[in-house]
Amino acid sequence: MLTLYHAPNSRSSTIIALIEELGLQSKVTITEVSVRRADGSGGPDPKNPHPEGKVPYLTSGTDHVFERAAIVAFLIDLAPDHPMGRAVGDPQRGAYLSWLAYYQGVVEPVLVLHMAGVAHPVLSATFRDLDHVTSRLSATLDTQPYLLGDRYSAVDLLLASPFHWMPDIAPSGSSLADWIARCAARPSVAAIAKRELALLAN
Repeated sequence: MLTLYHAPNSRSSTIIALIEELGLQSKVTITEVSVRRADGSGGPDPKNPHPEGKVPYLTSGTDHVFERAAIVAFLIDLAPDHPMGRAVGDPQRGAYLSWLAYYQGVVEPVLVLHMAGVAHPVLSATFRDLDHVTSRLSATLDTQPYLLGDRYSAVDLLLASPFHWMPDIAPSGSSLADWIARCAARPSVAAIAKRELALLAN
């Protein structure tokens, strides 16, 4: 049995959406935990086995998976023919894996640095900057509705997720803004956002 350690309104909400997209609800136990939030609230939860107290964290028996891109790939492998992924041998397999790695290695660090107001030539040379990231995404989305073409996939779910919290980054009417809106309107994503925002209101 798989167990996902999840904190509402956090990075792990994306994984909840993926589980619903893949129809894996009966195979994954969701354990809610608290985490340290950016505003200083919350804190480590003894129920959370993640060595850094973060989410998401997925366990499968004695095995464990951390980092969102790795968890996405792991769960997709449980449903290899599902259109959310690209199986071994698929002509888009390389692009699929590259976008997952690009999120973890470039997009998330760049967005965190942008929110923190941190800039340095070494960081820009390594990760590039926000303009580079948005231009890279836009170059693909100017010619197709999703990152892998006409169909929504796990790479759209993952890469669009941080932009749901900062939609103003994309110019109104741009292909990037339209993609963010399409991804946010996905039933699994919209339902989880509604559910978890309601928790904040209580």
